[in-house]
Amino acid sequence: MDWIIQKLSVFERRMLRKIFGPTEEFNGIWRIKANKELDELIKHRNINYVKAQRLSWFGHTNRMPETSLVKRIHKWNPFTGRPAGRPKSRWEDDVRNYLKKMKLMKWAEQVQDRLKWKDIVEKAKTLTEL
Repeated sequence: MDWIIQKLSVFERRMLRKIFGPTEEFNGIWRIKANKELDELIKHRNINYVKAQRLSWFGHTNRMPETSLVKRIHKWNPFTGRPAGRPKSRWEDDVRNYLKKMKLMKWAEQVQDRLKWKDIVEKAKTLTEL
C-alpha cells in the first residue's frame, strides 16, 4: 500500500512542477522546482498562481489574430444544443468572474496591451481573495 502512496506523491509533484513551471535563477538560467519549494507553494495555498496563469492564457488567446486556429477553436460555438438543466461552468466563465472580482470592466481594451495585461496577471497573483 505504501508504494501506491509513493507513486501518487511522485505524480502529484510532477503535475505541480508543470503547473508552477521552472524557476529562473540568474542570467537566464532555468531550473525545475525542488520538492521543498513545491511544499512551500502548497502550504501557502498559492492557488492564485493557477488563476493568474489562466488570465495570462486568456490574454494570449484574445490577442491572437482571428485566423489563428487556437482563437477559432476558443470562439467556436457548437451547432447542437445542450441538455436541459443547469449549464456546466465553462473555463471562460471562470476567467470572466475573476476579472469581475478584480473590478476590471474594460478588460477587452487592456488585454491588447501586453505590458498592462502582464501587470494585471501579476496583481492577480497577489490578491488575497480571488
